Amino acid sequence: MNINCEILDLRAFQQVTELESFHRAAEALNMSQPALTRRIQKLEAAIGAPLLERTTRHVAPTATGRELMPLVRRMLEEFDGSLFALKDANSQRRGLITMACLPTAAFYFLPRVVRRFNEEFPHIRFRILDLTAIDGLRAVAQGGVEFGINLMGNSDPELSFEPLIDDPFVLAMRKDHPLAAHEEIRWPQLEGHHLVTVDRTSGNRTLLDAALARANLRLNWFYEVTHLNTSLGLVEAGLGISVLPRLATPQEEHPLILARPIVDPIVTRTIGIVRRRSGNLSPPAERFLEMLIKTWKS
Repeated sequence: MNINCEILDLRAFQQVTELESFHRAAEALNMSQPALTRRIQKLEAAIGAPLLERTTRHVAPTATGRELMPLVRRMLEEFDGSLFALKDANSQRRGLITMACLPTAAFYFLPRVVRRFNEEFPHIRFRILDLTAIDGLRAVAQGGVEFGINLMGNSDPELSFEPLIDDPFVLAMRKDHPLAAHEEIRWPQLEGHHLVTVDRTSGNRTLLDAALARANLRLNWFYEVTHLNTSLGLVEAGLGISVLPRLATPQEEHPLILARPIVDPIVTRTIGIVRRRSGNLSPPAERFLEMLIKTWKS
């Protein structure tokens, strides 16, 4: 099924949503409010659902509008980027890469690859959404991003998953902690220590709890946090020790924290590239993924 709409229809929806006002959006687009309203109505008719809720005080997107907004934003950014590239006849290869990435990978690993890519393609911009596993999958499925770097475990038949690496869970602790004297840790050794974990909404927590349950092991967590970086802050302050993926730990020498492998069993998460089966990547995204795969697997 084809949906007929114009670029200006999408711009109208974006401006009203971001400015929360038909009046301000009409001024920004240099059109009358009736013309703007017709643009929105045309887009709603094409989608088959209302996109905006209008009250006496402000305008807000409906559930459908919120779902559509990331896709509209990406489409307009890519369209504008393509126009600028065509306009500048002397420009080198230009474009925009949009991706969703697990925060741990975005913080420690991704910058190395982005730096290498920028050296080769200095005019290609990035829009990186550091999202949880669930939100990252949703961003890919809805078209808000071109691809994602995420955990294996996706069951959506519309998405494909290409494994990159296995990322084992390790124990992060201060260098002066008693367990730091061991080259590797066994799970029973964690008993009696204040443990830090992410809460149960995290994909990492779900994966870890399931693996330990299969091994008939259970840990008594003392601190629960939302973000892995917060757990490292508690560890650095000497308040506890944390079980977390190796990618979430400092990748270079840290003045206070070190990580040790945990064995019997070794618990890992698989990280890979998530794409829409029916979608095509832009040429810049294709080039970036080639470099990403080569770097991550080297």
